[in-house]
Amino acid sequence: MVGVYVENVVEFENDPLESVARLASRLGADAYFLYENSGTWSFASGVLAELWLDGEGIHLRSPESRRDLGWGADPLARVSSLLDELPYRGWRAYGWTAFELSYAIGGDLSTVGPERLLHLVIPRTEVHLTVAGARIRSVDGAEARRVEQTLRDRTLPQRLDTRVAVDVRAQNGVDYQAAVAHAVADIQSKVLDKVVLSRCVPVPAELDFVETYLAGRRANNPARSFLMSLGGLDALGYSPEIIVKVDEAGMVTSQPLAGTRALSADAAENARLRAELLADPKEVFEHAISVKTVYDELALVCEPDSLSVGEFMHVQERGTVQHLASLVTGRLAEGRRAWDAFAAVFPTATVSGVPKAAANAYIRKHESERRGLYGAAVFMTDQEGTLDAALVLRAVYRQDGRTWLRAGGGVVAGSKPAREFEETCEKLDSVAGFLVPRTA
Repeated sequence: MVGVYVENVVEFENDPLESVARLASRLGADAYFLYENSGTWSFASGVLAELWLDGEGIHLRSPESRRDLGWGADPLARVSSLLDELPYRGWRAYGWTAFELSYAIGGDLSTVGPERLLHLVIPRTEVHLTVAGARIRSVDGAEARRVEQTLRDRTLPQRLDTRVAVDVRAQNGVDYQAAVAHAVADIQSKVLDKVVLSRCVPVPAELDFVETYLAGRRANNPARSFLMSLGGLDALGYSPEIIVKVDEAGMVTSQPLAGTRALSADAAENARLRAELLADPKEVFEHAISVKTVYDELALVCEPDSLSVGEFMHVQERGTVQHLASLVTGRLAEGRRAWDAFAAVFPTATVSGVPKAAANAYIRKHESERRGLYGAAVFMTDQEGTLDAALVLRAVYRQDGRTWLRAGGGVVAGSKPAREFEETCEKLDSVAGFLVPRTA
């Protein structure tokens, strides 16, 4: 292995959230990726090596290697093998997948076009921040010193008090409710059991993504959060759900969330809605079939006696909504790797439906545009075989001069179109109230 990274531990007194936002503002001219996981913010900047999937296959670019492979029977296994070839001791990769990757890894390449379906980078510089300090790793001493200077800077920038107004209830309501009603009829006709239908809401102004991330993160309590600019795609979000987490010992965790009610500053109203959520047959059914689907999928890659469901129908508060949540855990079977667990559950049933193949086909037919990052994943993975993949929801997206929000609801036989539309609004409120405009 080639030892390219030089590490340095830095103590500093600044708020880690404020500090990582500052890193993105000052050092994010090139590609960057910010990922928050359980009190640790990881910031990666620059590209040492990158790997992506598109309609032509799998591509790796690094100073040492240029590889172009076909899809093959198991494209994620090829991704894993290419990562194994990297000569960087202790490498860590950051990246995203598109929702449409699920069609391709399922063997259907008919809808695969030129768009990237997976993109990950091994950064030149990365920083891991907690309240205790920061660990800097870089292949360039000058870059590492810039990071350290930025972290030690105690000058607080001025924050904009203005917000971009987006009325999420004023757009697409009639069309979305009609689509839900159509899906309910198909479900009652046994075409499928559940499908998640989504809608887009355009953002009419240019946003400052770093300031938007910071404002929204202070108001949300996500399972994971992220901010990125990579391959022409900018995005930020406050993920409510872990798709899959795999640790060094091969322990696998997934956290399906399904079933939603609003969450506000009114404790009494929140309690009433919580009780309503737990007692609503539609919400309980939607959650139960989602958990069973994840359990059955992980059974394909985990030791059979290791699977269990914990915290069943625990109510989890996430920003402006509260969800029914459960934990599905297991241990990878002999010969299985983290990417196998990811492929087994992606996309999670909480954003596709049940049965998944029928739901995915329904989404392709009835949604007007590809999902891309919505309902897909942002993730970290490393040389030790760990992988942490968060579900991309409660997010803002920008690409090709367009900025938008997107949210969906799980439709089952008992769904009411007006309620499903309101659920999308409750979810959109987690980000729509914190959109900070870009200044000249």
